Amino acid sequence: MGPDVPLLNEYKQEFFWKRFPQTVLGGPRFKLGYCAPPYVYVNQAVLFLTPWLFGGIGTLLCQLQLLQELHAAVLSGMLMLGAAAGVQALALYAARRSGTVERLGAPNILADEEEVEFTHCVSPETVRFIAPGKRFGLNVVLHTVLAGVLCGFGTWYVFLGRLTALYGSIGVSLVVFVLSWVTLCIAEYSLIVNTATETATFQAQDTYEITPLTRPLYIFTFIAVDLADRFTGPVPELQLASQVLHVLFLFLPLLWALGMLSPLDALLLWGMEQTLVFGLGGSAMSSNVRLLLMFAVSVGVSVCNFFIPSTLGVVLFSISMGFLLSMDLSQVGAHCQGSAAACGDSGWHRGGSPPPPSSFGWRLGCRELLAYLSMLLAAMAEAGLLHHFLGSVQPQSMFSGPQAPVSYLLLVLFVLCWALREIQGAYVFGGVFLNPLYPRGMSSVQTFKQRNRGLYVAAAIRRVLLNFVSPFAMIAYLSMDKSLQRLHTASLSVGFTRAFRVVWQSSEDALFQMVLVVSVRLAGGDSTLPGWDNLGTGVQLLLVGLLIDRVVQFLAKLKFTLSVLVTSWTEKKQRRQSAGTLLALNASLCPLLLAVVILSAMLSAPLLPLFTLPIFLVGFPRPQRSWPGPVGTACPCPDSIFYQQMSGSLASALRMAFARGSLGSLAPGSHFLGRFQDRMVWIMILERGYGYCTVNIKGLELQETSCHTVEARRVDEVFEMAFERPDRLGLTQGFNLHWGNILTPCAALPVRVYSDARNVLSGIIDSHDNLRKLQDDFLKALVWLLLRYCVQKHKGFPWNSEEGPGGGGRKSQQDSSSLTSFGDWSDEDDLFGPQPARRTVALVSTEAQLGHTALQTGPSLPGSVEMDSLFENMALSALQPLQPLGLGLGLPAVDKGRSTEVFRESPGSLPQLNFSCPQSELFNLPTGWRTAPLLPSRLLQLRPLFPEDWFRFTLGQFGPSVQGEASDDMTKALKEDEALKELHAQVVLSCLVSLGAASAFTSPSYVYRLYCGDVPWTEGLDWLSSSKELYQLTLRAFRFSFKLLFDQASLGPMECPEELFSTLEEYEKDWYIGLVTERGWHDSVLQEKPFLFSLGHDLTMGTYTGRVLSLQEQLVQVGRLNGEGVRGQWANLSWELLYATNDDEERYSIQAHPVMLRNLTVQAADPPLGYPIYSSAPLHFPCL
Repeated sequence: MGPDVPLLNEYKQEFFWKRFPQTVLGGPRFKLGYCAPPYVYVNQAVLFLTPWLFGGIGTLLCQLQLLQELHAAVLSGMLMLGAAAGVQALALYAARRSGTVERLGAPNILADEEEVEFTHCVSPETVRFIAPGKRFGLNVVLHTVLAGVLCGFGTWYVFLGRLTALYGSIGVSLVVFVLSWVTLCIAEYSLIVNTATETATFQAQDTYEITPLTRPLYIFTFIAVDLADRFTGPVPELQLASQVLHVLFLFLPLLWALGMLSPLDALLLWGMEQTLVFGLGGSAMSSNVRLLLMFAVSVGVSVCNFFIPSTLGVVLFSISMGFLLSMDLSQVGAHCQGSAAACGDSGWHRGGSPPPPSSFGWRLGCRELLAYLSMLLAAMAEAGLLHHFLGSVQPQSMFSGPQAPVSYLLLVLFVLCWALREIQGAYVFGGVFLNPLYPRGMSSVQTFKQRNRGLYVAAAIRRVLLNFVSPFAMIAYLSMDKSLQRLHTASLSVGFTRAFRVVWQSSEDALFQMVLVVSVRLAGGDSTLPGWDNLGTGVQLLLVGLLIDRVVQFLAKLKFTLSVLVTSWTEKKQRRQSAGTLLALNASLCPLLLAVVILSAMLSAPLLPLFTLPIFLVGFPRPQRSWPGPVGTACPCPDSIFYQQMSGSLASALRMAFARGSLGSLAPGSHFLGRFQDRMVWIMILERGYGYCTVNIKGLELQETSCHTVEARRVDEVFEMAFERPDRLGLTQGFNLHWGNILTPCAALPVRVYSDARNVLSGIIDSHDNLRKLQDDFLKALVWLLLRYCVQKHKGFPWNSEEGPGGGGRKSQQDSSSLTSFGDWSDEDDLFGPQPARRTVALVSTEAQLGHTALQTGPSLPGSVEMDSLFENMALSALQPLQPLGLGLGLPAVDKGRSTEVFRESPGSLPQLNFSCPQSELFNLPTGWRTAPLLPSRLLQLRPLFPEDWFRFTLGQFGPSVQGEASDDMTKALKEDEALKELHAQVVLSCLVSLGAASAFTSPSYVYRLYCGDVPWTEGLDWLSSSKELYQLTLRAFRFSFKLLFDQASLGPMECPEELFSTLEEYEKDWYIGLVTERGWHDSVLQEKPFLFSLGHDLTMGTYTGRVLSLQEQLVQVGRLNGEGVRGQWANLSWELLYATNDDEERYSIQAHPVMLRNLTVQAADPPLGYPIYSSAPLHFPCL
């Protein structure tokens, strides 16, 4: 797609320009898109101005001094209450009338849903169009009462006398009065008449009708400040705030229209998160419930500190509660529920590599409890002793007090921890310069680990300094602080509660904040800074922490802004016709653009690039997670299993990377991108505490689109420059040429993942020599499997009838895949090309013979389309089809009045087997396997094909496993038992004939169909399909034989029977050989089978392909994403889809952008706006 693809298509443009005026005015619909009677518009205008009318009555009576201000406000509120009640009653009556009409008449579903047929000014249709009413009776009462209260307080808020007293000018007061009532009318209309769709939309659906309360809430906030100014003494700050807010009150409609003010749910979550992080020293949480509980507990701790009379008690209580609340409390609940619940509650899914049980911190056991308790007691003892003996000492200067040596220790610790963290990553100094100490060009994991040993030692030193030395040093500094003596004020209580909490919650950030406070004191020397020193150390740390966060956000937003501006011109595929105009406009309004960036940083709100163009708005503040739903929602597909398998091993690697500092400073809201072959892993930090981290791992689609491919190629280039350059770098080669990219490479992590190799089998599957060898390999593989079946049965592990043919004893959801097809209408040539595998009827007939209930199905026709889902047990072919005349032509005749057993020998008529060796009975096969309806002459003709030498060799290998300590003579007698040999020869050759492979395989398409289980009808197929176990053994043998063909064509022929035997054992133990669409493939990936093989057919290219998955430890390259760039693009996605409803798959904002990674970022958003194919539940893992 070109850069000038429309931002909105024509239909959406018309829809948007109908919706946006409604949003600006609070709900009136004056632009309909079709002709409507004038009374529709007049009625809406009257309802819109009704609050102003009632407020004007109260204002007029007050100005005429007929009523006092309070009484006039009450009168206006009561009038509005009555009008609101009347509107709601009318809406309820209209809903009942229109509901009756709809039930009696058939609605026209072809008519436009927006078009309404109006009959008169108060008809039910007109009333429902203007005032749709509320869904819940409680909201009818609540919103009606709030409408009256809002009108009353609003009248009081904008009385002319009050405005004149604030501004001292009649003219200014009149302007403020008129425009303020416009704001009040907008809020009243959205509350009681019709609620407009807000540009600031957080939830996809407003289930509980919270949106109507948003605008009145902000107005009540303004009124509350004015009431505080009225009823308190003359406070200059309050009067100034009231003056400013009265002016800002006029711009509320503009702020609502631009979507800068949060809806109630997002505002509540954002407020709790900001207070918890910056006011109480906590962390953002992984779920709304955890956030609410942690906020309540943290507020309770701060309140308790305010009322504790002893400063020593405050110190000890703050340290203990700060330590406990900074731990991973989810482990406590998991520990109480048992080990099984522990795994589930921690978010570990089946298929992920389980964490090592001996590793410290994965589970809350006795060892962890003892370690944590020891640290807590040591910290409390240190703080108590230092505060008791040195807390009351008043130093003469900063350089002579007891805090002086601790201050210098903190400086040294910070420099060491920062330097040791910087050298752990691929880049240093904010991603600008390449790290010369980081190993590059390493393809081997072992070599990479050996080259990294020096960095691992440095990381271990940093972990000790940061996690064990720094907290005790910071506690010592705080315990001796003199401001603790005047603790019992609200600000100091909150400040020290936060200070003692953040020491544990985020030790690295706390160390940086404390170093800045210490540096200011050392820079001031003996002089005092009255305004600064009077705040106390706790409040100073709080302000410094808030300032650092906002500065970091500002720099990240500024980098994102410059990237959008520059790439809108430098990237040719992003250069729209309006690019020059937008750049000139941004340059001329540079101060305004800078103000927008600063304001978004101050509010911790996303910087929203409208349609991802250089048009920047301040998005509404929202939590760091950006999405309201629970973590772990995805759009699963068959490829999701690869991400599910690697999530556990990736979490273990991330744990070590976080502990070493390889990925930089961690904070909730940080985003990382991992890349390995065709897999893209999106990692988001949800929580961070002492010794633990909570992350969400998402997997992006593997079927790459054109946009996905463009961005993936750029990601590979960025990682290649960071990780695959030679170690010795010149001065000019040490810079990061992709510094402006949203992605900054950090580290390569060793992870156990599946390496995916695909090969075109041209020259292998169509080689006549290989096809002739395939028959012999099939017979040998089947002999091996039959003898192994007998060994398993003897040992008490009989073949599972549900076991799939792929190998490894995995259950297959597609019951042994497709069995047979009666109607194979093609000969063994490639005239029409190979037929795709399809589910056929033999399985159903087998189940019927076994006494199971099955749906009757008809034969499958060549070219018919059948769908089989990985997650469903029944295909569409299992549904009973229509039977056209003549469908059975050409099929073998079956007399339905007689039993099918007449075509085979009955088990009772079979000759008795006389084994010459007593041990031969252990290798006897079921009687039904000897009843193939084949002529003896046919089997006698094929008898030379049976591999007798291989049979004796295999029998000699399996014999000792069932004979125990038997002698060599017994094994020899077993090999020479002719009856046993003839038994296995009969069964093996019967299976060969039933597959239609009596002659050598000559067609690649036939081989492919047999591999898929789509066996054409033969004279023995009914017999073979009647025994589920034997059929699965036969199909597995054929797949083993094809894998042997593939290996021998690639690596050379087998040199001896021992090599073939060990190869088949390896197939059985370490391989799954089957189809990608089978359930066994899915289960084998999750259970981490070492190898998987599948045969496929590319219909477009007409080639056959082999796919091999190998489980091994590989290097996954991980980079840090600009978190503000991600949040900004997600904010635009939310606005564009939830408000503008621009869901066009080819829209501009989803096109590839190699610098912003726009397409990948949209994919990684939570559904329904994004579409990751895998998303883990919150994963908690230790980071000590």
